[in-house]
Amino acid sequence: MDHLHCIVNPASRDHTCGKRWPKVVEKLQARGFEVTTHMTERVGHASEIAWKLRQDGIDGLVVAVGGDGTVHEVASGLRGGDVPMGILPFGSGNDYAITQGIPRKNIDGAIEILASGVNRRCAAWRLEGFPAESAPGYSAPTQNHWDGKPSSKDKIVRWVFLESDAGITSSISRAKLHRAKWIKGNKKYTYLGVTTIPFWKRRKIWLKLDDNAGKITDFTMFAATTGETFGGGYKVCPGVTPVDENGSLVFGPRFSRIAMLSLMGPMKKGKHIGKWGITQVQANRIEIKPVSKDGSVSETPIDPITWVQTDGEPVITAPALLEWKTEQLLVRGAADVPWASQ
Repeated sequence: MDHLHCIVNPASRDHTCGKRWPKVVEKLQARGFEVTTHMTERVGHASEIAWKLRQDGIDGLVVAVGGDGTVHEVASGLRGGDVPMGILPFGSGNDYAITQGIPRKNIDGAIEILASGVNRRCAAWRLEGFPAESAPGYSAPTQNHWDGKPSSKDKIVRWVFLESDAGITSSISRAKLHRAKWIKGNKKYTYLGVTTIPFWKRRKIWLKLDDNAGKITDFTMFAATTGETFGGGYKVCPGVTPVDENGSLVFGPRFSRIAMLSLMGPMKKGKHIGKWGITQVQANRIEIKPVSKDGSVSETPIDPITWVQTDGEPVITAPALLEWKTEQLLVRGAADVPWASQ
């Protein structure tokens, strides 16, 4: 039986994770695992722990215990190596667990997958752009050596293991840094959406896909994922899997504000493609640049800032570049997932 190196975010699920962890350890040990626990203490700590474990050449499985943010950090530290990552979901969305067929509300089922699941090489998006500015309680992101070097010193690199988006959705996520901190779970995003959408500033962007010519267009949102769902089960990118040879982009042009507010219902079921001009296309290289009021394409961030998210965190600002990279992360998931035979 594998030795589990569990990287635990005790603050996940409103600190439920830390409180329940001793009982979970008992369950893991009863299943025959040897367990070593590493508690995170700050944002980014899980990546540091995962990177050190990888550099130390540990045997066994590194397990992300928390939500999608914890998964992102652990995956960042392990990416490009041969140490497999397992997941015990304790977040509010847990979409990476959904993609891997890991039950979100059945800890015994998740433990069973650690014991008898399948390791698969999964893709990720490489994201490069300008670091977002700091906000109260949120430091401006800096370059991590485990993410690789950017093309210039004024940019940073992040890896996207779940979802990257820009536009109204990333603006809503940016708002969570300074508003509605007292609201928990999905209700927070509903509140932030309703209070952000009426005041969101319209904008144009320059968008270039693969080797096609870039063009200036109105836009409201785009999303590039490694699986179908994001936001706790919303089918943002229908049909996408982490073993696809090509990446996929869902793009939304200029929406009315009523359309923005109406989007969540169809998106929950993956029925939004084709509505309000929303399209889904394959693309392995997505380049986005801001456009000034006089129609000039800018090589540096300009107002209004367009944030680009990395697994739910608005850490990059446009101009930005996304590149689809296959077989970046070894993940232990369920043996039976819908896309396993693709």
